Amino acid sequence: MPRSKSAPKDRVSRIVGSSVLVPKVTPKTFYGHGIPDIDSNHLTGKLIAVEGADGSGRSTQIARLVQWLEASGHHTVQVGLKRSTLVSEELEQAQQGNILARTTLSLFYATDFADQLENTILPALRAGSMVIADRYIYTLMARDLVRGVDETWLRNLYGIALAPDAVFYLEVCPELLVQRVFAKNQSLDYWESGMDLGLSRDMFDSFLRYQGLMRDTFRRLQQTYGFDIVDGERSPDAINAELQSRIEAVLAGR
Repeated sequence: MPRSKSAPKDRVSRIVGSSVLVPKVTPKTFYGHGIPDIDSNHLTGKLIAVEGADGSGRSTQIARLVQWLEASGHHTVQVGLKRSTLVSEELEQAQQGNILARTTLSLFYATDFADQLENTILPALRAGSMVIADRYIYTLMARDLVRGVDETWLRNLYGIALAPDAVFYLEVCPELLVQRVFAKNQSLDYWESGMDLGLSRDMFDSFLRYQGLMRDTFRRLQQTYGFDIVDGERSPDAINAELQSRIEAVLAGR
């Protein structure tokens, strides 16, 4: 019989030496009153949130993290803004008119989040999955705070939220963000430019001012919630290497 070709030594060492890092179960907590009848001790999966404005590289990093985690043997579930089966379509339609009042907009997004939390996030964590959130309550809170919504009211509203095992905010200056958004979409979004706030009649100028306010608000929220601020102006490879290293620490329970 012909001898089969042996795999290269470096490939063999990777296969033999590779192993799936079983996530260490760590205590889960809610930010406030939480959801009734949920035993956090049964939530054995990990919740990782990646925050950042459009153009921050958030989607690229999430795609790479999901690929890395699944290749490492971890089942992943993705959630994000406007993805609930309950109100996502209605919210999208309502935003097209650019006439939503700030409280209505806030409650719309809170409903979208609550539906995903109850029907997607918690069941996935109970099953031991890795849940990757493409933005979480911090973006929602920052948007509302910039629009003058009462912070105490917001904290109570999002008291149902589960505290993630890790949160990464990809920080990029507004001047670079606008270049990235134009390169990708050739236009600016009404809401992401804060046009409803009357910061400027010019959408370009309004975008820069609004994203500057969002960045400042995220920095303030970081003082309360202690999430990681990641320099999003570096190369995608450098950012991804940092995120992977920090997530490995999360899986190890550190």
